[in-house]
Amino acid sequence: MGGKGSAKRKGKKSGDPRKQGQRQGQAGVGVRNDYRDAAFTNSQVLGQGSLTANTYVQQYAPVPTALDALPALPPEFTGRADDLEFILGVLEPDRPAGVPAVAVLSGWGGVGKTTLAYAAGHAAQQQNWFTGVLLVDLRGYDPRPAQAEDALEALLRSLGVRPEHLPPPGASREALYRSQLNMRQEAGERLLVVADNASAVAQVQPLLPPGHHGMLVTSRHGLAGLGRMRTVNRLQPEDAVTLLDAALKKNDPDDVRVKKDPGAAERVVLACGCLPLALQITAALLAQDPGQPLSERADALSQAEGVLDGLNDGERSLRAMFDQSLERLSPQEQDLFRLLSLNPGPDIATPAAAVLANQPQPATERHLRQLAASHLIERNQTVRGRWQMHDLLRAYANEQAEAVKARGRDPRRRYDQARTRLIDYYTDHAEAADTHLRPPGSAVSSRFSDREQALAWFDAERENLIATAHTTPQASLDLGFYLGRYLEWRRRLQDLVVARSLALDACRTLNDTRNEANAWGNLGLALQELRRFDEALHAHETARTLHQQTGDMHGQARAWNNLGTTLRELRRFDDALHAHETARTLHQQTGDMHGQAGAWNNLGGALQELRRFDDALHAHETARTLFQQTDDTHSEAGAWNNLGLTLQELRRFDDALHAHETARTLYQQTGDTHGQAMAWNNLGTAYRGLSRFEEAVAAGRRAVEMLVAAEDWFRTGEGWGELATTLTAAGADPGHVRDAWNESATAYTRAGADEEAAASRAHTDSTENVEEQLPAGACPPSEEFSRGTGAGAGP
Repeated sequence: MGGKGSAKRKGKKSGDPRKQGQRQGQAGVGVRNDYRDAAFTNSQVLGQGSLTANTYVQQYAPVPTALDALPALPPEFTGRADDLEFILGVLEPDRPAGVPAVAVLSGWGGVGKTTLAYAAGHAAQQQNWFTGVLLVDLRGYDPRPAQAEDALEALLRSLGVRPEHLPPPGASREALYRSQLNMRQEAGERLLVVADNASAVAQVQPLLPPGHHGMLVTSRHGLAGLGRMRTVNRLQPEDAVTLLDAALKKNDPDDVRVKKDPGAAERVVLACGCLPLALQITAALLAQDPGQPLSERADALSQAEGVLDGLNDGERSLRAMFDQSLERLSPQEQDLFRLLSLNPGPDIATPAAAVLANQPQPATERHLRQLAASHLIERNQTVRGRWQMHDLLRAYANEQAEAVKARGRDPRRRYDQARTRLIDYYTDHAEAADTHLRPPGSAVSSRFSDREQALAWFDAERENLIATAHTTPQASLDLGFYLGRYLEWRRRLQDLVVARSLALDACRTLNDTRNEANAWGNLGLALQELRRFDEALHAHETARTLHQQTGDMHGQARAWNNLGTTLRELRRFDDALHAHETARTLHQQTGDMHGQAGAWNNLGGALQELRRFDDALHAHETARTLFQQTDDTHSEAGAWNNLGLTLQELRRFDDALHAHETARTLYQQTGDTHGQAMAWNNLGTAYRGLSRFEEAVAAGRRAVEMLVAAEDWFRTGEGWGELATTLTAAGADPGHVRDAWNESATAYTRAGADEEAAASRAHTDSTENVEEQLPAGACPPSEEFSRGTGAGAGP
């Protein structure tokens, strides 16, 4: 039947960490929370730190902890021996050094991920691998998922931190969490953190425990970059039958229906999809009718038409409860409730709902308020004027809508028209918002007053827009183009690749050859941002070929330019130089001054890589001048930034400083915080070249802070590396240098850049030697931040 039997695992057994902690003396005993004579009123947190580190010294009496959070396993748990063996292999204490004890269990809803995590936790505790378990439900698929700072608060409280001692959300809270776990490790303890029901890496990343502690994560998505990944699949039919039998016997030990009719039992479990949750509901229904043959139940399950049909065991009928709520509403409110199921995303704004209902906004808002009062929808607690619906209510609303559509052609047409109106609303507004992100000189829509308002609308509707992009080929094409600049601006790079891929697929479906070439080019730029350079190269080569086939010289020039930037990343500098020269020539032939500016800018980058600095200087100066003539302030900032890098290579640090200051100012004027971060980093290297180390360190710290906020982890790793180099050149404390290299390695790891992370760790190990070899003022070779000029295209 599974349970404890399935959790057993052969192999090494470690000593009991609790006994180890006791052997360490009084420090280990102190963490065990003996409350006798404790004075809680004098508890306090004393803090000291800098821009890069916070030190928390806790000086208060022990407080209660909650380290035994695992629920008991249900007796019907079964069929997970291979999964348990994998998880225990990740969690065991004797794993290789440097390998984190983190397992990520993913699979679709109802497959039993949470129960499996509990089973693994119990099995590990039976091996004496952990002294306690922390459990947090991240509610990743609720209308309002738990945020990382909330989860940290819950974990810190479980660890015994009093509420009044909690730091504010952010790095300080994360630091205290790590400090608490490090303290327990020093006391000989080892804890297992179970982060249940996560939906995003950002929810889990701050919760990753340091040191030798372990972690289990469950999610319906494969969350890469956290630890060893394991897909939890549906049970095998024989295991599903075992679960059904055990669940029935839990209610009646004499229930022999599975044994009596194994064929019907197999039909039942197959109708349930071998999902543990569906099997448990079915077992409850069977327990209510001890005389029902399994064959009869199997027939009933095969006739079920919707997800709610299986969620009625006599005591819990969701459909009946929803019916009662719906019947109390006016016909207009009932109609709006059904229409809301057509929204493809997780929530909806009042103006969009009004478009969906084809009603004035004030009337629609009144109906929405009534639906919320009836608990059929919920107000978004963070953004006023937005509404959301629970998944089961969405299923119920969709079921009700389908019932209305089944009444005839007119109702079906009405719902189809509503769906089309909503898609058009999203695509039209996305196009209007996108005009505020295009280069200067482009027409700007009056639908949004300025760029900030357009960005705010994009931020609020991002998930709806991406979901809408999946609805029809035309929506995929339109939104795949209109979302691009926004997603790149906000560094939503995974979403960017999805949107660009949808546009490409739509072009193929619609036989749109011209836009297919543009879609390939845009996809290549997105892949390049994710450092998937080989794939980006293929995309740009395909775009170039398609533009050549259609005789589009403008498109060919863009493709050659983008191809050159990818070749440069692949360190094929001669090929990159040829590509940018070809792009420049084609732009000159077509009279595209702005395109020429971009080609000159990228040409300078290739020349710099070839150590042809005088030629690179000329190229960047030409690009700067052309961008000024076309009034493109944002691209001019990039040209100034690259010009400064070339001037640094020519040892003209005063001129370089002026160039980077100008770039920073222009990025500030255009609201590009990511560009500002790059300019700050390069300002730091210029200050370093002038031996103005205090200013160099301050600029480097500012750059890292902004890059972390932008979640650009690769460049964050570069920024910390630059800061470490500056600290070394300034003769700073080797400990501070090591800290910077460690931060660099951590950021690279988050970016999935394992080679770069290893290089930063190697710098950490050799910090003392570097300090001896480099006197104050000497600068080891480093890479500053450059920015190429990508040539994206619209439909």
